[in-house]
Amino acid sequence: MTEDTENKNETLLPEEVTPDLASLKAENEELRKQNEDYLDSLQRERASFANYKRRIDLDNASYADRLLAEHVKFFLPVADDLERSLLHRPEDPECASWIMGIELILQKLLKSLEAKDVRPMDIKPGDMFDPNTQEAVTHEENDTYTNGQIIEVIQTGYLIKDRVIRPALVRVAK
Repeated sequence: MTEDTENKNETLLPEEVTPDLASLKAENEELRKQNEDYLDSLQRERASFANYKRRIDLDNASYADRLLAEHVKFFLPVADDLERSLLHRPEDPECASWIMGIELILQKLLKSLEAKDVRPMDIKPGDMFDPNTQEAVTHEENDTYTNGQIIEVIQTGYLIKDRVIRPALVRVAK
């Protein structure tokens, strides 16, 4: 610095500096408020984006489950046929290995479905009829079961997680 510049800085009176200090304080306060507004806006946008991402993830998971359900429905009749074949197994001892093979195929199919969170509904005769997960094929008089109890499961129902992909077909007592 030159000597002339130094003299100008030293010659400023406190009255001349005070208005600059007040304006600087006001500007500082204004910038702090602006900073808080920007921070608040950023936090809101981050929360909004996190909610959007969570909603998209849920939608994608739901879509994946619906697609899986459509593909799994294709294999459910095969499981039904295997179950029916085991209900009418031959009494001939020579067929024991055939019966065991059918049981293994059914178990393998059910385990493959279970690996994808697909599971059969656990419904037994005597359980109460639930129209949310079951479809009544008949309502009939029965001496063994009371009104609304399941007499027989005709076709197994299946779930993906907690969503019904196929209701169970049942006979219901009245």
